[in-house]
This record gives sequence, C-alpha cells and structure tokens, in this order.
Amino acid sequence: MLVSTGCPPGTPALGATRMKTTVLAALLAVACTLARAEPAPRLYLTTETSAPYSMRDGDRVTGIGTDMVREIMARTGVAYSIDLLPWKRAYTAALERADACVFSTTRTPEREPHFKWVGPIGEAEWVLMGRADRHFDVHTLDDARAYRVGTYNGDARDQFLRARGFNVDPAPNDMINPRKLMINRIDLWAASIRRGSLTLDRLGYTGKLVPVLVFNRIRVYLACNRAVPDALVARMNGAVEAMERDGTSRAIVHKYDDWGVPAR
Repeated sequence: MLVSTGCPPGTPALGATRMKTTVLAALLAVACTLARAEPAPRLYLTTETSAPYSMRDGDRVTGIGTDMVREIMARTGVAYSIDLLPWKRAYTAALERADACVFSTTRTPEREPHFKWVGPIGEAEWVLMGRADRHFDVHTLDDARAYRVGTYNGDARDQFLRARGFNVDPAPNDMINPRKLMINRIDLWAASIRRGSLTLDRLGYTGKLVPVLVFNRIRVYLACNRAVPDALVARMNGAVEAMERDGTSRAIVHKYDDWGVPAR
C-alpha cells in the first residue's frame, strides 16, 4: 500500500530536504573555515654572538636571551629555528623576511615602526669602558667627545653615538674592542653589559678594563617583521608576562650567574 507524502512526484520529503539543507550549510561552513585558516606559523629567529645572552654551545645556540626566546616559543607552541649570525645580517633578515624575528634588540625610536615587539626579554647598561691605567675626565657623555670610541658596527650603541656626532671607530665584532683598547687603537669602548656580568673576567680583562661612565640603561626585545600576525605577537607577549609572574624569567637569568667564573 502506497502512502502519499503530499509532494509532487520526484520531490523529496520535507524532512529530507531540511536535512540536506542542514548538511550542505555545515559543509559550506567547514569549507569557508578551511579557506580562511592560515598555516601553522614557523618563525626564523636570528641573533648574534654576545655571551652570555647568545652564544654557541656545541651545535646548540644558548644564553640568557636565547633561553628566554625558547621558553616563549614553547609556551606559544610555535615552531622555529635559530641562526647565529653577524649582527647586521641578523637584523636585516628580520627586516626583510616575513617570518623572521631578531633578538636581543634594543627598542629605539628609530627602530620602533619597523618591527612588532615582544618583551622585554632582558636589560643592560651602556657603559664607556677604558683602560684601568689611564685617567679619564668624563662625567657626562658630552665629556667623551674628545675621545675615540670603539663601537659594534650597526648596533644601537653605534647608531646612538653616530647620530650625536661622536668620533666612533666601529668593529665587525664587539669582542675586538677590548683588544683595541689594550693596544690604544681606541680610547673608550661603548659596551653593553648586564649588571653583575662576569664576561670581561672570563675573557681575561679583570683589572685591565674599568667602567668610566654609564650613559644609558636599556631593555632588549624580540623584534619581529611587520608581517608576523598580530595575534601571534600578542600570544608571545602574553607568554613574556606569564614568565615574569611565575618566576621563569628570573630563573633563566640566575642560571647564568656563574657563567663567567673560571673552572677550578
């Protein structure tokens, strides 16, 4: 016995039509979501050799800044690679590559619009260092204008002093500057030193080089290309804030307290 559905021949029942419409709508929604979805981000991170902030330990890049950045990446679930490069190459990569960030980068007014900023991930003092056996009548930064100042070519200290008309003598590697001081190639070295750092002790300059003037106190950041998504930058900054709250940042810094102590 046939039961009429009330539909013209060849027309599906109302319930089936609604079901098909619902399924079609769901499929369209999934398709739209997939079309809008972005691939999982992978960041190319660059840094320089600047112990104890970033340095090579065997095949691995380590250091205070590096460990900070690794923890940020772990907490945000972002895949990444780290390249240890000369500073100018590291900085240029972050300017030019859409997936790149560079650390540890001083946040200056000149650099501000060129990056998206994550941090701070550290702090340091800019110090004019001189030979311990010389007398320097330097009480303000302007007093240093009479001297040849060794800088690290292209970094924030170099740019800072150049912009103010100082007589700078840039080096391609910052650790060349202590040697230049010892042979009187320069009079002062514009160094960036974390408070309590034993780097100069480890390099054998204890008692040979002394601070002459602290001329700036700065914070350093992970500076990301402008193409890195805002949502990802926000997540990374959230990780930095969480690391400060739970003590992870302090623990990373203290992990390197004895880095410069010679082995006995």
